Amino acid sequence: MPDANHFITARDVLHEDWPYCHVEHLSNAELVGAKELFLVRATFPLGALHSFHRHPGREEIIYLLEGQADQWVGQEKRLLGPGDLAHIPMNEPHATFNSGSTPLKFLAILSPVDAPGPFTVDMFNELPWSGLLPPTHAGK
Repeated sequence: MPDANHFITARDVLHEDWPYCHVEHLSNAELVGAKELFLVRATFPLGALHSFHRHPGREEIIYLLEGQADQWVGQEKRLLGPGDLAHIPMNEPHATFNSGSTPLKFLAILSPVDAPGPFTVDMFNELPWSGLLPPTHAGK
């Protein structure tokens, strides 16, 4: 790998559209040579949901920048706003729903970057996770 890039400018950010949000990759092995920290900024449109999933081998912090989120960590749900955060332990099912009236924007920090196994495992069709979301969002 070439020498690490210690500075990322707006033009260096990698953009990706997922079914429920727009993701900006800010720190990963490709961008900065990071081995322990993976950082993205996610923007969820109104009503968007990233349903229950888990990250085997990684823990995560979600830090809200703008908007409002119904955030589940396990079976516990909290309403989060700007400046609030959630810590998701390794392999813990969690979900994020934009319950506000504006786009939701947050930073997601996961560690380590290169954990073995899949990055994400969907849990939304499994009990008890499938029963925790409103019927209009179950199975998404």
